[in-house]
Amino acid sequence: MDSASVKVPPMKDLTIDNITENTIVINSQSSDQRLTYVMERLVTHLHDFARETRLSTDEWMAALNFLVKVGQISSDVRHEFILLSDILGLSLLVDAIDHPKPPASTEGSVLGPFHTHEAEDMKHGDSMSHDPQGEPCLVVCAIKDVKGNPIEGVKIDIWETDSTGHYDVQHAERDGPDGRCVMRSDKDGVFWFNAIVPVPYPIPHDGPVGQLLKLLKRHPWRPAHMHFMFEKPGWDHLITALYIRNDPYETSDAVFGVKQSLIVDFTSADAEIAKKYGVKEGTKFLKHDFVLVDEKETERLRDENALKALKALGRKIKLLNHLPVPDVD
Repeated sequence: MDSASVKVPPMKDLTIDNITENTIVINSQSSDQRLTYVMERLVTHLHDFARETRLSTDEWMAALNFLVKVGQISSDVRHEFILLSDILGLSLLVDAIDHPKPPASTEGSVLGPFHTHEAEDMKHGDSMSHDPQGEPCLVVCAIKDVKGNPIEGVKIDIWETDSTGHYDVQHAERDGPDGRCVMRSDKDGVFWFNAIVPVPYPIPHDGPVGQLLKLLKRHPWRPAHMHFMFEKPGWDHLITALYIRNDPYETSDAVFGVKQSLIVDFTSADAEIAKKYGVKEGTKFLKHDFVLVDEKETERLRDENALKALKALGRKIKLLNHLPVPDVD
């Protein structure tokens, strides 16, 4: 960048009391209103945090080194920064803000650090797990809109761990994806598949995020669950999961993903179900309906919530591309 082309406001004698306003001024020259607003709020809260905690140099350096380690352990199959966001409750918060749900629609949950884009396309009735130690289960689902109409042609990503509580990408010797698949809903909004009954498992805790949990005297365990992600043009992108009722970690999920509406019960396939879907009688059986929201309704709710929340904070804002920026006269 050519320094001669940048007009830098004059600054000198910066102190605890004036560093924030000066940093905001120098960051406020972008033509991107949203970037300017986000940086102004980030600097304000970051500086206030340092002042309120009287942050020491040693603590500041420890935090920077921690973030370096988070980056160093991250890879194509392990996203430690997502894990950090998860255990701080940020992932769930951002999802709730960006994907508000009207009554009777399916709530979101956390993506987690182990979603991949290598899952194979499967037909209804295929088995996405090849773990011989896992307890087989049949999952039959339908996708509907808020009025109960079926939604055809939705792309569904599904993934879960094996019976040891590990995702496929955690096994160095793996020779391809397992415990995950991609399906599409039929004309009745239905998709169904064979899998294994989910088991509780600990999030990876051999890295910096695990060390932080230990310092906080928190456990790394997640309740048994199965991930789902739904995509179709015109419909709000939904990332969610289903959690098995009465799991020992149901109320202490390390990444805050459990919601009451997402807790489900497995039953057993009776003779009729077993015959219809080609499974053994007595196989664990899960039946569930997912309800998607159209994009326009999500945009309306997001705008409404943003205006209401920021008005309550006393901030004068307007919306630009459905995101708040200062409303400057």
